[in-house]
Amino acid sequence: ELKEIVFIIQSQSNSFHSKRAEDLKRDILKQAADLGKELPTVLLIHQMDGHEGAWTILPLMRDFSVTYGRNSSWIFFCEEDTRIQVVKLLETLGRFDGSKEWFLGKALYDEESTIIHHYAFAENPTVFKFPDFAAGWALSIPLVNKLAKKLKSEPLKSDFTIDLKHEIALYIWQRGEGPHLTPVPEFCTDDVNSYKVEHCATTFSNFLPLCGEPVKKEDIFVAVKTCRKFHGDRIPVVKQTWEREAALIEYYSDYADTSIPTIDLGIPNTDRGHCGKTFAILERFSNHSSPRTPWLVIVDDDTLISIFRLRKLLSCYDPNEPVFLGERYGYGLGTGGYSYITGGGGMVFSRIAVQKLLASKCRCYSMDAPDDMVLGMCFSGLGIPITHSPLFHQARPMDYPKGYLSHQIPVSFHKHWNIDPVKVYFTWLAPNTEESHNGKKVGYSREDL
Repeated sequence: ELKEIVFIIQSQSNSFHSKRAEDLKRDILKQAADLGKELPTVLLIHQMDGHEGAWTILPLMRDFSVTYGRNSSWIFFCEEDTRIQVVKLLETLGRFDGSKEWFLGKALYDEESTIIHHYAFAENPTVFKFPDFAAGWALSIPLVNKLAKKLKSEPLKSDFTIDLKHEIALYIWQRGEGPHLTPVPEFCTDDVNSYKVEHCATTFSNFLPLCGEPVKKEDIFVAVKTCRKFHGDRIPVVKQTWEREAALIEYYSDYADTSIPTIDLGIPNTDRGHCGKTFAILERFSNHSSPRTPWLVIVDDDTLISIFRLRKLLSCYDPNEPVFLGERYGYGLGTGGYSYITGGGGMVFSRIAVQKLLASKCRCYSMDAPDDMVLGMCFSGLGIPITHSPLFHQARPMDYPKGYLSHQIPVSFHKHWNIDPVKVYFTWLAPNTEESHNGKKVGYSREDL
């Protein structure tokens, strides 16, 4: 029965995202009403009581078990851009015995072991499957109850949440003692308008959001963090690739090099974090850039980014809101902790977010503290939620499953290890005419990367 499914939408409190999640909730409930069925429970994760780590899901298992453990059969998780055919979803879940432990989803796997998964299953990474959240995934209530019990006696060990879908699958798998992910072909990430989706219970509706005209080039100030030792190899890559897309760009270093040119912020380079440098950049943006420039992007000198796509993405966000946008990681979320935007993929700030941060007096506890984590801590203390976009990437294209990247038009990648960064940029991130004409997903030849 439909009323036995609890739908959990991975929502966010930013106005753009919360509206999309509310629209999906309305659509699910309307489909249920049109069927004449008793309405299911549909929950938005960002509305769940004051839990900074709610997006990591596992800390909510005990609540799910207590609240829904007796009268429900399934908890179905999806993203705000997942589209659900309720009748087909009912038929699909109906194939599985809900009194047993099931972990269902569209299977992703690593083709080679990767740093973002701590080189797990190094001998053969393809053996371990984890769910593509965009397609939706489901846990049977007996498994939810088991996880709730396990979490009570065995709290989450890892301090960091880096790739949630992989970490949840590992926790459920329990070194082989728990259930593996069961692949479900009806959970799909094909575009909702694709001819392939007839059999699908779920589809995916958004490769790159666009909400009206892209923001102007002059609305984005780009700050590149560099240091003298990388002027010769990393900066030329930026100049060969994405620099021409940026109308306002400055390079911040520990040495003033007029040929680039770089600006010496008077802060020595450190081998660990760059908190001092980043806060100096925030101060400079606040005090010395035009107040009419609403957006700041801070990237590393080995970040590859599409400013062209970022302009589209930012059309969906209100610069009058405090926005802190990028790829979300978590620290210590099982025990309080905070979320943060990981720096290598690029950190995007609305001017008002920068102003609120600087007014708060929250600062680096040391000059070489990790800047992205300190920023996460500061914004958490201010009650300003970070905003996650899966289109920003802390690692290289080869570090992500092909199936995961297939439903994205990415905004950034990071690192130059063992790749040709110029080739990666022109394969994955460069604007091209077809894309700029109609916003459609384009067919890249990415197989050799």
